[in-house]
Amino acid sequence: MTKTPPGTAPSAAPTDAPLLSVQDLTVEFSTAAGVARALHNVSFDVRAGETLAVLGESGCGKSTIAQSIMALLPKPAGSIVGGKILYGGRDLAAERVPAVRELCGTEIAMIFQDPLSSLNPVFRVGAQLAEPFRRRRGMGRREAWAKSLELLKRVGIPDAETRIRDYPHQFSGGQRQRIMIAMAIALGPKLLIADEPTTALDVTVQKQVLSLLADLQAETGMAMILISHDLGVVADVATRAAIMYAGRIVETGTVRDMYDHPAHPYTKGLLESIPSQTSIGGRLKPIVGSPPNLLALPSGCAFNPRCPFAADLCREQVPALRTPTTWPAGHEAACHFSEEVLTHG
Repeated sequence: MTKTPPGTAPSAAPTDAPLLSVQDLTVEFSTAAGVARALHNVSFDVRAGETLAVLGESGCGKSTIAQSIMALLPKPAGSIVGGKILYGGRDLAAERVPAVRELCGTEIAMIFQDPLSSLNPVFRVGAQLAEPFRRRRGMGRREAWAKSLELLKRVGIPDAETRIRDYPHQFSGGQRQRIMIAMAIALGPKLLIADEPTTALDVTVQKQVLSLLADLQAETGMAMILISHDLGVVADVATRAAIMYAGRIVETGTVRDMYDHPAHPYTKGLLESIPSQTSIGGRLKPIVGSPPNLLALPSGCAFNPRCPFAADLCREQVPALRTPTTWPAGHEAACHFSEEVLTHG
């Protein structure tokens, strides 16, 4: 994905009160080799009409956040061991799975990474789209089918009257993702979680899918959490971003400020590893090394073995999220040397 300067996201103006508030969320997975802490004191708010991008390399905990909100953590291995997930006055982290599942679809919906494996291959897409209307709205077969057809048209499936009778394998990857979006918005959720919605799609289709999500958001006013490993993908869609590394949020703020002035070495490294239209023919600058093993995290800052700014302090103390002196309030980075990173940026 070519790096482009972030524009103004087409989201509706967010309200003051958070729709979703995640507070100090901590999640662990029990494995044969030991206990892996996938999330450590993760906190963020999402307001109505806002798009929050959650970004980072594979394995940093992005999808675990989505699974925790949707009560989809694999059992018995995965469990929430601390923190709150507040939605509509309810702490979803403290509620039983069936109670949380009642909110799924009607209040909170999710688009999964792989639409081909998420769609049932033996049922026509029309039947799969009609199911939530029949089960959750009590509609008859004919009315639910009409709603399904309306959804296919809404997400831009050509010749929807015919394609509604096709099976998932008869659609392209981009069309299957549109069908997943249709299923997610069917019951009018207030919060949409899109987990890597453009994975395995070419650049043109990526743009189309993200534009569709932005249009639907502007139309309905829903909030969105957009999970991605590609900072270029979310540049023109998200209003705010949270950068994750080794289960922690290491930087958060507006997309524009983080693109222009990254205050954490990890964010800076991610941006420098994206191809740029202004440096054609130049070499990319990858982040050296690999993400750490969650079973054996480095002492201090988990990024210190890969960080060009690392010092003894970084190997001794875990940095807290704080606002660098040259940044506006509300923009935070978990780095002992944020000011130096900004200076060298």
